[in-house]
Amino acid sequence: MSTNRPRREFLKDSGLGFGMLAANWLLQRADAATSNPLAAKKPPLPATAKSVISLFMHGGPSHLDTFDPKPELNKLHGKLVPPSFGHVQLQFSKFNESPLLGCQRTFRKYGQSGMEISDIFPNIARHADKLAVIRSMNHDGFTHTAALNWLNNGWPRLGRPSVGSWLVYGLGSESDSLPAFVVMLEGGIKSGPVVYSSGFLPALYQGTPLRSGASPILNLKRPDGMSETQQREWLDNLRWFNERHREPRAEESALDARLASYELAFKMQMAAPEIADIARESMATRTLYGIDDPRTAGFGAKCLTARRLVERGVRFVQLWSGNTTDGGDWDGHKQNDATHQRMAAKIDKPVAGLLADLAAHGLLDSTLVIWGGEFGRTPTSDGNMNGGGDSLGRDHNPYGFTIWMAGGGIRGGKVIGRTDEIGLRAIEDPVHVHDLHASILMLMGMDHTKLTHRFQGRDFRLTDVHGKTDLVARLKA
Repeated sequence: MSTNRPRREFLKDSGLGFGMLAANWLLQRADAATSNPLAAKKPPLPATAKSVISLFMHGGPSHLDTFDPKPELNKLHGKLVPPSFGHVQLQFSKFNESPLLGCQRTFRKYGQSGMEISDIFPNIARHADKLAVIRSMNHDGFTHTAALNWLNNGWPRLGRPSVGSWLVYGLGSESDSLPAFVVMLEGGIKSGPVVYSSGFLPALYQGTPLRSGASPILNLKRPDGMSETQQREWLDNLRWFNERHREPRAEESALDARLASYELAFKMQMAAPEIADIARESMATRTLYGIDDPRTAGFGAKCLTARRLVERGVRFVQLWSGNTTDGGDWDGHKQNDATHQRMAAKIDKPVAGLLADLAAHGLLDSTLVIWGGEFGRTPTSDGNMNGGGDSLGRDHNPYGFTIWMAGGGIRGGKVIGRTDEIGLRAIEDPVHVHDLHASILMLMGMDHTKLTHRFQGRDFRLTDVHGKTDLVARLKA
């Protein structure tokens, strides 16, 4: 149809009435829905998880003070590292010249599994039998930027898509009125927004920041003076012209993405404010997440919103604890013990509430929950031991650290891997970040070697040319 001909003249000459045109238009919209790049796709492999909630502890929590107790380290407190442990590169301190720093926390055994967990997590500890704690995570990025990129993008340098973007690229979303990949921040991130970017994938797959308040997504409000009916008519006309433009350009997938984004934005105008309105939840539910306590209210609201998002089909939700604006993160260079007590007090009850609420709603079996940061901390002191007490800190340690996983078809109440006697290196069942990402994809029903995207003449993937999935069997055993 020529856009220069009046539509009434076209209808008259073609013999089509308005009813036939409307029916044809509905069929075209149905066809467009099937080509929507965000539409849910059937996983190519058997999947035990449908969605992911990533609880990211920004700054790098110390495994030695949380989930990996080291009695021998406490015995060696104040002494230099024995030569048998060799040498490693650190960010700010000299490993062989820094005294060992014992842990000031108390570890106790919890659950039928007898899992040892620090006393800064009394609420999470009650869910010990739901957790699979991986104590042998490792990579080679000892700066925050490199480490954040490793954990979130599978590569230490800039430019790669994030884990959430890869998941949405491979599986789409079961929600047609909310973003497929949602990010809830607490402030600035040391590496910037690249950790939830789509990299060289189409921009449609990037993470969408969700804020608290009446306007959770920026630039979503309908223009003043435009009614919903007028906006719908405007979008329908825009789609009609865009589809005519697309017909001779079927190979340009970006056009499909553009069309899908317009429709999603229209639907989000009602769905997004509703999802962020946690006041609709019962008082008992809000108390479960600690929303009634000023210390836990912020992260508690994020955790409750995360449950509401996966309940509505959102594929990947990432919650960040810690920010760069006021030094309020897990980076324990100084006052490591005080820092961990302060940060843990903000997230312990909300995370425990999330695990309990997901289970109560029948969502834990299909939702993979992942807790961790970009690296762990060193067994040595990052600073002057003479200060004592809260002045003592720990440097960055990517060579052996801890994350835990729950739900998504894995069996809890287990510890996987081990670091050495002082918690420096992963020495038993080491799990590299590539292995972790390959395992996440497999739990979601995807082969990490086949989820690829051609860019600059090469097929890229989240795990580059690496990654093993042996971890999956251990998680499910």
